[in-house]
Amino acid sequence: MGKEKFHINIVVIGHVDSGKSTTTGHLIYKLGGIDKRVIERFEKEAAEMNKRSFKYAWVLDKLKAERERGITIDIALWKFETTKYYCTVIDAPGHRDFIKNMITSNK
Repeated sequence: MGKEKFHINIVVIGHVDSGKSTTTGHLIYKLGGIDKRVIERFEKEAAEMNKRSFKYAWVLDKLKAERERGITIDIALWKFETTKYYCTVIDAPGHRDFIKNMITSNK
């Protein structure tokens, strides 16, 4: 019988506009968690809104308001598995108006 995998929660927190969602979305893409065609679609949509640098952030920022304002409003979860671990990445808002959402993500 194989070894049991541990579960790791990774919470990404930081100041507003520090690149949390972009970094996390890029990591998910690099780990193979999202298809290149989806990123290309996000890139096209972001360019149409003059927000080219947001293509990776949109992996996690799904709400229309998040995309229009360019900030994370609610937490986003992404789960993946490695050979040793089950992982959950939690992308938390950094804007002070949404601190409550960030705090509740850590419970």
